[in-house]
Amino acid sequence: MSKTKVPSILTYYRSMFPIRDTKNSNKFPFVNLVIITANIYVFYLELTSASLEGFIAKYALIPANINFADINTLSPFVTSMFLHAGFLHIISNMWFLWIFGDNVEAKIGHIKYLIFYLFCGIFAALIQYVFITSSNLPMIGASGAIAGILGAYLKFFPRNKVDTLIPVFFLPLIIGVPAVFMLIYWFLIQAFSSFSSIAQTGTFDGIAYSAHAGGFLVGFLTAVYFVWQRR
Repeated sequence: MSKTKVPSILTYYRSMFPIRDTKNSNKFPFVNLVIITANIYVFYLELTSASLEGFIAKYALIPANINFADINTLSPFVTSMFLHAGFLHIISNMWFLWIFGDNVEAKIGHIKYLIFYLFCGIFAALIQYVFITSSNLPMIGASGAIAGILGAYLKFFPRNKVDTLIPVFFLPLIIGVPAVFMLIYWFLIQAFSSFSSIAQTGTFDGIAYSAHAGGFLVGFLTAVYFVWQRR
């Protein structure tokens, strides 16, 4: 969620890259595909816009421009999560959403999944906003929302295994890594980086670690409330 770096969900997964989860939902992830398509389409509009900086300035979340007394300034909490800083940014984010999103959608249902995705993205941005209220740096990216999906995946499917590409002596090996290990490892790295960045500079260094960690926690803690019992 930054203009200066690639703050994708891939951050700190450089030593291991997930290929697929081993337990498919066996349900068509309609909403997940719609979200991915929407992100790709907005990225296309972003690339083909007459002014990239103007496009970012209009739809990105710029903390200094937020005024909770003026509802017109709050729309970037939603629009910013559909913007991306480059090809690596959007590809890595959509890859993680594709791997982990279908199971969560199958668990909570199509419409609730869409609501949950937006809910996590908005709260992740709010958490990051608290630390940088006067910043003029634009916050962009779906990372916070996807972090919420990862948190929900950990809540519902901790025993699943994820086939992961791990380089060993420069040779790529695919190993089944427990989802609980992979996701908790990622969360701890984000949380530590957030505390470290704030402690050292009082702000953030271009990557919204607080949004990542916050989105993950929001997803983990609230996902169960989106699973309504059918009578």
